[in-house]
Amino acid sequence: MTRSGGPGTDDTGAAVPLPERVRRVVSLVPSLTETVAVSAPGLLAGATDWCTHPAGLDVPRVGGTKSPDLGKVAALRPDVVLGNTEENRPGDVEALRASGVPVWMTEIRTVDEALPSLRRMLAGACRVPAPAWLEEAERVWARVAPGAPRAAVVPVWRRPWMVVGRDTFTGDVLSRLGVANVYAGHPERYPKVPLEELNAAGADLVVLPDEPYRFTAADGPESFPGLDAALVDGRHLTWYGPSLVDAPSVLARQLAEARRY
Repeated sequence: MTRSGGPGTDDTGAAVPLPERVRRVVSLVPSLTETVAVSAPGLLAGATDWCTHPAGLDVPRVGGTKSPDLGKVAALRPDVVLGNTEENRPGDVEALRASGVPVWMTEIRTVDEALPSLRRMLAGACRVPAPAWLEEAERVWARVAPGAPRAAVVPVWRRPWMVVGRDTFTGDVLSRLGVANVYAGHPERYPKVPLEELNAAGADLVVLPDEPYRFTAADGPESFPGLDAALVDGRHLTWYGPSLVDAPSVLARQLAEARRY
């Protein structure tokens, strides 16, 4: 029997009972799946249907981030399940914990929260040392210089239109690159806003990621005829994990390529 290594403390302050050696990890968040798969490939025992990186990831699937099959999760006998307060439902987390499955929750709304959270998760929940990519991401973000200031609306869905609002990781990433989110002061984190209001919000840029809604040159920019449109990689804009290393350079290039469509 594996001797208990005692509880670790996740981002929410919850004590998570963990074995001395972690051998099996199930991730319910795509960016955390990539984090574990790249940092300690042998640990990952399961992931959601939405976990697309690294390419060719071959592990059992347990459903969606908001609709995991809890029976499948438990059947994989994880030493720990990784989740996120924005991505996963509290009821699912509580149910897993009630069944005896340890769940480590991350809570990430800024780059400054992401880097130590990932370091803590890898060390505390997965029992692995900080990987080289994480140290490189810390160096990269420490020297990021913002580009020319822009004011933007940042849709994440249409039909209905939803945009990035207050207190989000996405908004923080953009702000570090010189892009101010015009809805950063909205009381909701992802408000539904009519298109006519978006076009009258005072922005000079619309940032259109390819996830969760897949905006493209032919689907999105036409709704904002008076604005430059930047089509950006959603993984680099919204994921916290190995993508953080390249995110500043990739996003800076894509923002610089913004134009009228």
